[in-house]
Amino acid sequence: MPLTFDDLLLRARTLSRGDRRAILGVTGSPGAGKTTLAETLVRELNGTGEPWVAHVPMDGFHLADVELDRLGLRDRKGAPATFDAAGYAALLRRLRETDPETAGDTVYAPGFERVLEQPVAGAVPVPPTARLVVTEGNYLLLDGGAWPRVRRQLDEVWFCELDERERLRRLITRHEEFGKGHEDAVAWVMRSDQPNAELVAATRDRADVVVPASVLERRSPLGVTD
Repeated sequence: MPLTFDDLLLRARTLSRGDRRAILGVTGSPGAGKTTLAETLVRELNGTGEPWVAHVPMDGFHLADVELDRLGLRDRKGAPATFDAAGYAALLRRLRETDPETAGDTVYAPGFERVLEQPVAGAVPVPPTARLVVTEGNYLLLDGGAWPRVRRQLDEVWFCELDERERLRRLITRHEEFGKGHEDAVAWVMRSDQPNAELVAATRDRADVVVPASVLERRSPLGVTD
């Protein structure tokens, strides 16, 4: 039988056992629906009770534009080299560790402002009650640079596999929603996003679960869409 969203909810619930905090990674090419899946998982798992699941996107580890300019990488924004992968791995390791002196502390992760297209420090709180952290990003299964350090901190990684035409349509629409004209959006997707997508697609076989299009195209009962 094909994998369903309810199957994923059950699998996510079983990752955290006892007092141990677990981290679930959600990956896939740009526009595949990673954020929508992660947000919907978190909302439905938390329900109406005390939140026990937190969402920590990888996007907060984008390098700022000023640093991309210094490195000469501004036109490659979104590629693996334009993220602080080592910093991301360090945060995930901190989230996993249970230091008795800091066990009751809230951990703050950086966020990402889509309108400004800039990271924002301390924007994502992870309370001590969070027993499961859902993190999502393109490069969780990459095997170069500091990315393997990221994978070592993740209990499982799920790969979002959306129909390619639908993925491109969503991606172009997203760029348009954040201010690009249609031609500029298409050009950016083909010049920048698509090479990154091909790099991510090559990591599919390393995933613990492949999330099919039938789940990713599903409309959440909470109204979340991609």
